[in-house]
Amino acid sequence: MKAKIEALLNEVAAFATDSKEELEQYRLKYLSKKGIIPSLFGEFKNVAPEFRKEMGQALNNLKNAAQTKFNEIQSHIEENTTDDTDNGDLSLPIDFEKLGSRHPLSIVRNQIIDIFSRIGFTVSEGPEIEDDFHNFTALNFPQEHPARDMQDTFFIEKNPDIALRTHTSSVQVRVMENSKPPIRTISPGRVFRNEAISARAHCIFHQVEGLYVDKDVSFADLKQTLLYFARELFGEHTKIRLRPSYFPFTEPSAEMDISCNICGGKGCNICKYTGWVEILGCGMVDPNVLDNCGINSKEYTGFAFGMGIERITMLKYQIDDIRLFFENNKRFLKQFDAAL
Repeated sequence: MKAKIEALLNEVAAFATDSKEELEQYRLKYLSKKGIIPSLFGEFKNVAPEFRKEMGQALNNLKNAAQTKFNEIQSHIEENTTDDTDNGDLSLPIDFEKLGSRHPLSIVRNQIIDIFSRIGFTVSEGPEIEDDFHNFTALNFPQEHPARDMQDTFFIEKNPDIALRTHTSSVQVRVMENSKPPIRTISPGRVFRNEAISARAHCIFHQVEGLYVDKDVSFADLKQTLLYFARELFGEHTKIRLRPSYFPFTEPSAEMDISCNICGGKGCNICKYTGWVEILGCGMVDPNVLDNCGINSKEYTGFAFGMGIERITMLKYQIDDIRLFFENNKRFLKQFDAAL
């Protein structure tokens, strides 16, 4: 066996090639499971005990030499191999794959922000977990108001009350606490109310609320601001109407309808054949709210408004089920690529 190992060492040392095929034949002959060197290790058990140490070292040397030779030639071949693959015209622009679609709520939210930013409104944000003062008390909610009840609000702690905010008006309170008039801001964000989920309602939804506080702000300013918004979002021929309503934080208060953009005001199932669709609530900021936030109500006045982004989006894109916004259905979201 010793003579056979020495002969194989000489063969390995003399082997040279620039061919991948010949190198593969070398590997199969010497190093594969059925190759010469593994077979010699199989015969090692027949070596007399007194020669096993010497033969074992010789076999290991042969195996290492064969493997080293294979690695060296393989590296040499790879370094000197040119890639003849036709990669085409590398100067052509890349055709990027689309990664996804913008959510319709995000599209409409950004449109609303853009419309109000053109007339000087800034964007304000605040925490989604709020205390009783910012969510209710500062906004003139009486202690017995039903919105404080567990059926409408997700309370996290009691005494003091800590809850998931039920509207983004809490952001307006924080802005008034930390800013001096003139204040002109909108507060988009997610809100939570303890409601049964259906095609028309959800326990999670999104709002955009607006606030303008300055000297001599009037209801006429509010009306013209909302008329501008409606025409920018729904079209220049859109009409609005204001109906008297009640909100704890505004006085006087109103709900605003727009002429149905589906039927042009003629009447359809979307507007319940009235020609009008309600989209938001609004009013003049109650003096108590200004005083609660540290603003002198005898010197300053203001208006506020609030709208649900889901409601506006459903009207704008004729979507009949609010639950579609939360299902992450790719076929549904794909429809809004053209709106970007």
